[in-house]
Amino acid sequence: MRPISIKQYSALLAILPVFCAQAETLEEAFEHALNQNHLIKSAKADTEASEQQLYSAQNQRLPSLNIKGGYTQLSETPAAKTEIEGQAAQFPMSQAGSGQAEVIASVPIFTSGRISHGIDAAEAALSATQQNEVATALTIKLQIAEAFLAVLRAQSALQVTESHAETLKANAVDVERLHSQGMVSKNDRLAAEVEYANARQLVVQNDNRLDIAKAQYNRLLNRRLDDPVELEERFPSSPDGAPDELSTEALAQRPELNALNSQITALQEQARSIQSGLLPQVAVNGGYQYQENRYMAFEGMWMVNVGMEWKLDGGTHHQSQSLNRQALALQAQRDDMASMIGLEVRRAWLDIQETEKRIEVSQQAIAQADENLRVNRERYRQGLSTQTEVLKAEELRITTHNNFNNARYDAALAKLNLRRALGIL
Repeated sequence: MRPISIKQYSALLAILPVFCAQAETLEEAFEHALNQNHLIKSAKADTEASEQQLYSAQNQRLPSLNIKGGYTQLSETPAAKTEIEGQAAQFPMSQAGSGQAEVIASVPIFTSGRISHGIDAAEAALSATQQNEVATALTIKLQIAEAFLAVLRAQSALQVTESHAETLKANAVDVERLHSQGMVSKNDRLAAEVEYANARQLVVQNDNRLDIAKAQYNRLLNRRLDDPVELEERFPSSPDGAPDELSTEALAQRPELNALNSQITALQEQARSIQSGLLPQVAVNGGYQYQENRYMAFEGMWMVNVGMEWKLDGGTHHQSQSLNRQALALQAQRDDMASMIGLEVRRAWLDIQETEKRIEVSQQAIAQADENLRVNRERYRQGLSTQTEVLKAEELRITTHNNFNNARYDAALAKLNLRRALGIL
């Protein structure tokens, strides 16, 4: 047995990745995008920010602790004047320089609902950002699915044009042979050569379109634009049901609608929280206070008190009304979006019905177009047909194959659009 040479070994290593590479599925592309796409990372950061806002609102129920300290130097020693047995006298009350410190804890015990409404508003805001994150993921998924299909569509178009070029090349060879035998005119030979050249140009154009489609796909997945792309043609099934049933499902589970509902709730709860701030606020305060003063019996003392604050502010009322008006505006947007979602569902459902019929018709036409080309080429060799008829038959064949491929990928896109309209992509 002859040993493998270095050149052969290098060639084997070069082609090994081709056999080891595994085609990427649409689900794998989705999973990769959820971890790498910049817009999804941004949406996750918004959700984390809303979580911190909720923690902040919840912490308002907890005691607040304030620590203060300082040192004061006066120009004179504070003293009190008095008379003792008719004689004027004075005695110091504190030092000219002294330090102060205090630690005070404050606990709200009654806020008229201000804190609870604030927490409810923060919870609703968090729910809204979570739903927006889901909506962003769905939008990115649909963009990836469209790019995924664009690559497959471009690959199919390239294969069709390559087949077109091979057919016209074989036709040019036949015409050249017949021309050399004096059976056809020079005009036929020139026409065959021109059509073959045009076909090669189409191959170059479609190859370029494929490279662009792959670059767009890689960009959405945050990869290098020139990374190799191998895709597996496998797509999720179409949801079952009539348009009205599917529309009802979409209205119940679309994250955009749920986000608007949560935003409306958040604004309403913020308005209630502001209104509650105009009602009595009761808190318990306690702590330790220290005042450096050698003339006092006790420099440090513990203290506790119950305080009430009642703010009378007309401007706050207008702020609350402004938030309520914003909630009404969002409600109108929500109602408009609901009608748009119904339209999206119906359009996608109808597109599925159309593309399935197109697939059936174009698939039947493929065999007929292939046979039509074969018959015309054979008739041309026998002098019973013209070159124009052969080229026309080839044009019909290519059109039929392109129609079939477009119908297939349009059907896949329609199913994905329906899943996106339902919020389950």
